[in-house]
Formats: sequence, C-alpha cells, structure tokens
Amino acid sequence: MADHLTLDFCEVHLYDNYMVVTVNTGENISLEYHHVLQGIADTHFKDTPFVYITHRINSYSVDPSVYAETSKIKNLVGFCVVSKNYMAKSAAKIEQLFLDKPFEIFDTLPEAIEWSKTITK
Repeated sequence: MADHLTLDFCEVHLYDNYMVVTVNTGENISLEYHHVLQGIADTHFKDTPFVYITHRINSYSVDPSVYAETSKIKNLVGFCVVSKNYMAKSAAKIEQLFLDKPFEIFDTLPEAIEWSKTITK
C-alpha cells in the first residue's frame, strides 16, 4: 500500500523503492519545492535506494538549478519522466543534461515502475 500526500503544488505517492509525483498545472518547480520533496523522500526512504518518477500529465516548468541539487541525493538511484506528450518528452531530453543520475523517459507509468525495480535491486 502506498502513502499518499496532497501538497499545494503536487500529489505524491510513496512506495517501497520509488515515489510518483504529479505536479499541478502551471507550477514552476523551484528549489523551495525541491526541498519539500527531498524532505519527504528523506523521511520515507531514509537510506533506501529509490527512484523519482514524475508523471507529467499536467504542464509545468522546472528551474534547471533543481537538477544540480537533485543529483546530490545519495540514495536517489534514478529519475524518470512519464508522458505521452511530445513537448514534455522534448523538455525531458534537455533536462537529462542537467541530472547526474540515470534518467529515462517512458510513455506509461507501468514501464517506469518496472524500470525502477531493475535499478533498485
């Protein structure tokens, strides 16, 4: 069973080895929001390796400086974007350049979850 959190800017679902975040339409993910999400991950996962899955069903932006901070999370072993939207996938390809962790792009959430299981073993 997953833990579920509703924040002002997103929905978070926490599982044993991954978290799924769905950001609200029109948000800008800043360092402030990053620190909120990192705090949740630190509390939930502690030292357990995990994957961050962003389910991009809404349109929003990400401050590129967030990725430098995200790369510093020691137990974050992978990051992936789930979207069928061409523009969201194009943005994710650029975002890959800023993150120093394995980064994948998938069409469906089940694909992302399967990938997360392979790298958290």
